[in-house]
Amino acid sequence: MATLLALRTSEMIAAGDGLGKVESVPVVEVPMSQIHDWETFHDTFAQTLGFPDFYGRNMDAWIDCLTYADEDDGMRRITVGSGELFTLQLADCREFRTRCPEIYQVLIDCAAFVNWRRIEQGARSILALSYQ
Repeated sequence: MATLLALRTSEMIAAGDGLGKVESVPVVEVPMSQIHDWETFHDTFAQTLGFPDFYGRNMDAWIDCLTYADEDDGMRRITVGSGELFTLQLADCREFRTRCPEIYQVLIDCAAFVNWRRIEQGARSILALSYQ
């Protein structure tokens, strides 16, 4: 399966929240139509985001690959800059949610956990999900 990596950057400014300005938002389109079970979930994310060969193919490993997306640690092909959000544009998300409701909910919970983990460490949230 060939995966198209669509990376865009749009400007986004935090409205006086006292936390500083969000400089830009790298957006990666994830083809959710390719996901039918846990195996294809991990295949799709590993290929689209460029997870390392040793990626554990479980949600703990998924969280580890995305928690430090602002560090060039070799855990993904894309690294965002300090103050940037990393947005996963979930293409064909409505059909995915209907087809794989458990995986859909776990994805949302784990994305939230990535941000919670960073906040607990004194860092800013880094991961955003966008539904298409």
